[in-house]
Amino acid sequence: MPLTELQIRNARTGEKIIQLGDDRGLYLEVHPNGSKLWRYKYRHAAKQKRLALGRYPDVGLAEARRRRDEARRQLESGIDPLMARKREKLTAAFNAANSFGDVAKEYIDKMVAEGRADTTISKVNWLLEQLQPIAAFPITDLKPMDVLAALKRIEARGKYETARRCRSFAGRCGGYHCGWRGTSGVCRGTRRLDAHRSGHMAQAAG
Repeated sequence: MPLTELQIRNARTGEKIIQLGDDRGLYLEVHPNGSKLWRYKYRHAAKQKRLALGRYPDVGLAEARRRRDEARRQLESGIDPLMARKREKLTAAFNAANSFGDVAKEYIDKMVAEGRADTTISKVNWLLEQLQPIAAFPITDLKPMDVLAALKRIEARGKYETARRCRSFAGRCGGYHCGWRGTSGVCRGTRRLDAHRSGHMAQAAG
């Protein structure tokens, strides 16, 4: 029979892990130390697997069932829920380790390797310094408005030409990321940002 909240709350610990079954592969592990962990047991590619669904009571019975159902839908689509989760974690870790500043520095290194003039390299390094407010942002999460906010801070000091050059530099970094690594927020929003900046700069000039 499916579990009830009362059964879960009253579940007693033992010397070994106790499994309380719910329905359609969902069960609760009750550990000797009192921890209660949700698990989903399933088969994929002829192999028995299990997926962690959270800790009770942080994840209640209804939420555990919802997570199980989501995993079941993945299986129906031919996706291994466990591998999908591992892939998501790897992607998140990769994105977090690749900030706008990291990508910008790689782009500058590429310019150095191509033999660009020292004065050019000095200028782009200086532009990167002006964009420090967004340097730590994961580049895949960076939105055009994030870049715009950084540019407005530069414009607030009356540095309109510097803001224009920083916008161009940010766009080139986004283009580098698009071409070599994949799609980034900067890349997706470059055209929208260009249009926004053009109108804003025209108003400033007027």
